Parts: sequence; structure tokens; C-alpha cells
Amino acid sequence: MKDFIGKVAVITGAGNGFGVELAKECATRGMKIVIADIDKNDLYRTESMLIEMGADVVAVATDVSIYEEVELLAKITIDTFGSVDLLFNNAGVVAAGPVWELPVNDWDWIMGVNVNGLVYGLRAFIPIMLKQGTPCHIVNTSSVAGLLTTPSMVAYHTTKHAAVALTEATNYSLQAINANIKMSVFCPGFVQTDLHNCDRHRPERFKIDPNNPYYESKTYKEGLARGQHVITTGIPIDSIAQSVFIAIEDEKFYILTHPQYHPVIGKRVKDMLEGVNPSAEFFTKA
Repeated sequence: MKDFIGKVAVITGAGNGFGVELAKECATRGMKIVIADIDKNDLYRTESMLIEMGADVVAVATDVSIYEEVELLAKITIDTFGSVDLLFNNAGVVAAGPVWELPVNDWDWIMGVNVNGLVYGLRAFIPIMLKQGTPCHIVNTSSVAGLLTTPSMVAYHTTKHAAVALTEATNYSLQAINANIKMSVFCPGFVQTDLHNCDRHRPERFKIDPNNPYYESKTYKEGLARGQHVITTGIPIDSIAQSVFIAIEDEKFYILTHPQYHPVIGKRVKDMLEGVNPSAEFFTKA
């Protein structure tokens, strides 16, 4: 896809971070835009910004972990604009801690958003794209955490590896039926987003239980501090959307923004092929 003027883009997680930047780039390229986010205040702030840019935009409050809400998002998109050309399956959250400590509620939340949110987006929008038969593109947001693993982010790694596998397998399925839909998986490293504040976006059913001692634990507090540090010291966000759109134009499947991680990704694959066991010593030496 190279011609974006007048085309329709749908962006989940559009209230902050990557979603805002992608929405701005869509507006700059003359697209009609449907933005979705669970946080209405953030969502409508993005909507106001896009309107000021002169964009034709619709904002839909959406919890991507609920299929019926994603299905409604697709319906509103078609009822409003009549088609969909570009889908950014972008909403995401993070939770830190080892598997034996992280509360089940946190697992349900992060799996619901980072995995089911992508599945629901694909399930709701791909049939529409197939029926259209026009050139379309889907970008699933994963992370470099979907291409390597570290000791402290087990739930995040789990969901982001799932995002990569989901995108690869779906891409094969679309190729097998000669669909006119291209796909990309976006795998950035640390970027200055608002991800470390994602707890404020929890829906009621996933709210933190103040009586659960985990949330007063050293593990939880260190995870919050670490998350804040790596995100606030990440690369600036303002060039990310341009990189993603260049990848779309070039029909590039893997979108990686941090080449410094390539040796680590390569080592992981090399170790697999050579039968080398994973070792935590790698991280203590790094």
C-alpha cells in the first residue's frame, strides 16, 4: 500500500503512545481515521487533536479484551466510512513479575489485551477486508520482547511472542488464499511512551485488589520502577510512525526499530539451533 489519501485507518490503543503517533501520521497522509481506546479522556484528547489537524475522524470507546466491543468498532467503521484499508492492532499493557508471584488477575488482564485484543481485531476486520477485495494492510503491535526473552517480564514476553506467532501464522493463511491483505508485526524496543502507566487503564474487572499483598511487595515495586526507567529513557517517539509507514509502503513484515537488539535475537536463534541451553548468566554479565 502506497496511496493513503482517502483510505480508512482503524487504530486501537489510540489514546496515547504509539496510537497517537500513528493517528497523527494517518492524518498527515490524508486518511479517514477511526480511533479506539478504553480510556475515554485520552481517546477524546486524540480526537480533538486530529480534528484540529483537519482529519475526518471517529472516536469509539473500546475495550479490546471484549470481542463484542471490537465487533462494534468494526461495524461503526463500516457504517461511517464504508470500508477499512489499514488496521493498527495496537492496544497493549504490561505487567512485571515471575509467574509464581504475578496474580492471576494480572495474567487475565495482559492476555486479554495483548493477545485476545489482537485476535479479536483480526477476527472482526479480516472478513470485511476479504469481502472488499481491495489492497489492505494490518499491523499488529508486538515488541522486541516477542523476539527474545529476559528474566523479569514473563507475562509480557509471553503475550508478545504470541503476537509474533499470531501475525506470522495469519499471514501464511492469507497468502494461502491469495488474499489482497498484507501484514506486518511491529517489534520496537524501549520508546518514550506511556506504557509504564498502563495500570490506570485497567477496566473494573481487572482492577488491582488492594488486599493482595503482591501489590505491596518488593517485586511489584521494583517492576514499576524498572518499567518507568526503561521507558522514560527510551528513544523519542516522534519518528516511530514514519518508520512504520515506510515499512507498510515497502510491504515489510518485520518492523524493528532498535538494531542494538539484533545480536541478542540472533544469539537466541543460534543457541536453539546449536542445542545451547538458556542461561540467566547472560543477563548478569550484560
